[in-house]
Amino acid sequence: MHINRRTFIAAGTLAALDPFTRAVRAFARQDPLVLTPPDKPRHELVEGQNPLAINNDRDGVIYIPKGYRRDVPMPLVVALHGAGGSGANAGFAFRQADEFGYIVLAPDSRDWTWDSILGHGQDSEFLAAAFQSTIERCAVDRRRLALAGFSDGATHVLSFGVANGDVFGHLMAFSPGLMRPPDARGKPRIFISHGTADPTMPIDVTSRKFVPRLKALGYDVTYREFDGRHTLPPDIAHDAYAWFIKGSAL
Repeated sequence: MHINRRTFIAAGTLAALDPFTRAVRAFARQDPLVLTPPDKPRHELVEGQNPLAINNDRDGVIYIPKGYRRDVPMPLVVALHGAGGSGANAGFAFRQADEFGYIVLAPDSRDWTWDSILGHGQDSEFLAAAFQSTIERCAVDRRRLALAGFSDGATHVLSFGVANGDVFGHLMAFSPGLMRPPDARGKPRIFISHGTADPTMPIDVTSRKFVPRLKALGYDVTYREFDGRHTLPPDIAHDAYAWFIKGSAL
């Protein structure tokens, strides 16, 4: 079947210009000189995990890597947890941050999983607030933004990320289950991994279908299959973040 933009974009429920999208786009348009955080941020950050501190219930984490300096902007990875999880569980993003030198924003979904699965749009305003808080408190390189996610988080990456590919230059989707972007903007580079024995998101009806569709539309896709179930092997996670850091520096 011929694949074009119209058949690719599903009838998604996310608005292309939701609050998070507007916040990210405004940030991406700013002059780098205005990105320097205040001398005394309202919440001092330390190396490792810091509470996002904008919600008393489901909140999130900002991870500051070793060697971070407030006067040197770093790449930012927005890491999306799997179903039933939280930002504190986003170890797939934290483990490589010290080695490669990037900040992690790992927000909590408002419900047990993300909007692209549930379809009711409750995440957008919180994601916008989380992103705004992060760029106010951290020195972020606006040219080096990535989305990464595992399982349902990976589904959100392939949905929200494709719709905002003109801002997020790199998408990392580890064992995704769906791909239904409400729009398609830009041409982000995409890294997808999946286990051949995954019983949760069977590979034959997920990544083995998504990858050819994306490539047919002209996306630069790096695809890694591995012998395993619904997981992310450490070596593949390492390769994915090395791919992001190297590619975003070009």
